[in-house]
Amino acid sequence: MREVDVAVIGAGPAGLFAAYYAGFRGLSVAVVDALPEPGGQVTAMYPEKLILDVAGFPSIKGRDLVANLVAQAAPFDPCYLLGTRAETLSYADDRPVLGLAGGARLRCGAVIVTGGLGSFTPRPLPVAEHFTGAGIVYFVPQPAELAGRDVLIVGGGDSAFDWALTLQPLARSVTLVHRREKFRAHAATVARVLALPVRVVVNAEVTRLHGDGTVSAAEITVRGGAAETLPVDTVVAALGFTADLGPLAGWGLRLDRRHIVVDSTMATNLPRVFAAGDITEYPGKVRLIATGFGEAATAVNNAAVAIDPAAHLFPGHSSDGS
Repeated sequence: MREVDVAVIGAGPAGLFAAYYAGFRGLSVAVVDALPEPGGQVTAMYPEKLILDVAGFPSIKGRDLVANLVAQAAPFDPCYLLGTRAETLSYADDRPVLGLAGGARLRCGAVIVTGGLGSFTPRPLPVAEHFTGAGIVYFVPQPAELAGRDVLIVGGGDSAFDWALTLQPLARSVTLVHRREKFRAHAATVARVLALPVRVVVNAEVTRLHGDGTVSAAEITVRGGAAETLPVDTVVAALGFTADLGPLAGWGLRLDRRHIVVDSTMATNLPRVFAAGDITEYPGKVRLIATGFGEAATAVNNAAVAIDPAAHLFPGHSSDGS
């Protein structure tokens, strides 16, 4: 059984900042996330999108923000347990013990849950159920890999239009198909895509995929019309996600719908378990990345006192030790 001072569940922005801040306080850290790379929803859903409301950055791409957060924590050598889900929570000698998928256990001085929306699963593309080959993706973590390809994007929300903006300069062609005439995406983003050489087909669905081992073509059927076959190398299914707390829901945490109720110290109702970021709930809660950073620092400082009652709640400013 591995031992660590602080286990952070969730490698999104709040979790990565918690890893830095725990290291700054001299605590050993393990970061657990079911996704295969750090960044949480930012990496999975909008790595190339500009984020405009992080203090100190007039604008920054999601991917760059995540890279900066990983670099900020790196001097303290956090242990990343990615592609691993936290399944169970128990206690031994009043210390939390996390049971991880695969049977490993992690004994902690404290746990900080920064799981965003919890576990999120992409809504499947119905026609993909009948196609066993490759070439259907729900995220595009490395847009450069689609350079020179014929890309079909399915969906009408922000993610679909964000991918269209990102991939149009790289791909050989980009076609966006939506089953309705109206879009859920922000109007300004829609206008930007419509001004590009992106073909947008509305009131239509993907009715068949062709290919031997990988996608080579797709049939698009406009409502009331005949099917049209397009050459396609990659299908990006941007149909949204379903989210739930997964195993966390069975830990005995006090919940308000899918959110974890915390007090002003970011403490939950369970001993030595704290939470920060979008997953938390309290009066006046505002779900922003910027808010999550402050909550992560609050959670770490209070966790430090829970681990060692002789520790100071406020460790001093980081600039004091520079």
